[in-house]
Amino acid sequence: MAKRIIVWFRNDLRSHDHEALSKAVQTNAQIFPVYCFDPRQFSLTTFGFLKTGSFRAQFLLESITDLRNKLRSLGSNLIIRRGLPEVIIPELAIEISATDVYFHKETTSEEIKIEATLIDKLGIGIKTECFWGHTLYHLDDLPFKISSLPELFTSFRKEVEKSCTVNPIFPVPKLSNIGDIEVGDIPTLVELGLEVPISDPRAVINFTGGETAGLERIDYYLWQSNLLATYKETRNGMLGGDYSSKFSPWLALGCVSPRYIYSQVQKYERERTANDSTYWLIFELLWRDYFRFVAAKHGDKLFKISGLQGINLPWSEDLDRFELWQTGKTGFPLIDANMQELAATGFMSNRGRQNVASFLTKNMGINWQMGAEWFESVLIDYDVCSNWGNWNYTAGVGNDARGFRYFNILKQSQDYDLDGKYVKHWLPALKSIPAAKVHTPWKLLDERESSEIIIGKDYPAPILDLNQSVQINEKAYNSACGIGKNSNKKPNLRR
Repeated sequence: MAKRIIVWFRNDLRSHDHEALSKAVQTNAQIFPVYCFDPRQFSLTTFGFLKTGSFRAQFLLESITDLRNKLRSLGSNLIIRRGLPEVIIPELAIEISATDVYFHKETTSEEIKIEATLIDKLGIGIKTECFWGHTLYHLDDLPFKISSLPELFTSFRKEVEKSCTVNPIFPVPKLSNIGDIEVGDIPTLVELGLEVPISDPRAVINFTGGETAGLERIDYYLWQSNLLATYKETRNGMLGGDYSSKFSPWLALGCVSPRYIYSQVQKYERERTANDSTYWLIFELLWRDYFRFVAAKHGDKLFKISGLQGINLPWSEDLDRFELWQTGKTGFPLIDANMQELAATGFMSNRGRQNVASFLTKNMGINWQMGAEWFESVLIDYDVCSNWGNWNYTAGVGNDARGFRYFNILKQSQDYDLDGKYVKHWLPALKSIPAAKVHTPWKLLDERESSEIIIGKDYPAPILDLNQSVQINEKAYNSACGIGKNSNKKPNLRR
């Protein structure tokens, strides 16, 4: 009997550089591409947030629609089902007499459990082939076992750059018709129990899900606008559509492959220029790899409140204060502007993420898991490994954490938004305040300066004292880590 292979799409919503799809085609089998809308992805998190909020879900639906259109153009289609994949796919396999199921495997426990249950339910009559397709460097090509992954990113990077090569990308395959099987409809946001997000005119870029839009963004950033040439100098910006690559939403759902980006950067270096900026874009892809390999090594420690280091800190879970952070009402413009941008668009700059995460954990002393879950709900570029790995690091409980490091919010404001354009863009109440005072609007009262806004009414008063809050949380951190006056541990680092 000729092979009939189900290719199960998950966070790999593309036709290019798709090993599972390419290897299935190479067997001369009839291919049945499938995507399952898993109801668990639309449930609530531990702290009661939507696991997949409206912005994330809209980007997902756009990506699924684009994938279906792409597969149709290749001669096939995308079968859509709603339900548990470990139930749906075995049922579908029986319906179409499938001989095999191919898929890209994931890294964290929820997804791994689904894979294991699926394989078990398929039984011995239907074979499964699993592939590794989310990273720049392949898991099997690492110069060490995953159990020996270096705990410091720099050590990982040096070993990988010295010993590994990036594999070539798989071409877009030709596909065949799937026959008269019912393909199913792509659900709407309302059918998924979500509201349609309102487009905010202040958003600086329109993120559209799907392989097509992702490839267009790469082409625009590298070739049409030549922005890659100055990436390293501009990547820490916060206002505008072009200060950074903005590739992350499409990478998160696998709409574009990191190896494809790598191949385009190599071409750019050959045809235009090779400099610190071209290297730095690959450097950031390496960080993404590293967080995924860290998750593979450490498992569920990534999600525990004590983190990868097992540090038990006295975190607060004050929901009222958390909501002030969540809604951008802390009284600190840099924090509030970033959080309001996130709430309004589902996106925030990397610089913004580091600052708001540091503020929540190192100033407010609030459980970092709450922040991680809120990001999971809202961010259109949510990636489980990068999100939870970064929150581990910022909270000081990650494998690469280096003491009580925190961001000096006022210094960061001056360094990255000196003229106040960013905070004024997202906080219209502050538009009339001079740039020199926009990051410390409460000082207008202290200095008895006239102002068109009233602190506490038009804009919130600060919810805490920055220096005092840092000292309190640093003391708690040092106590949990056993750092005292006679400790031989290195002094704390601050930024």
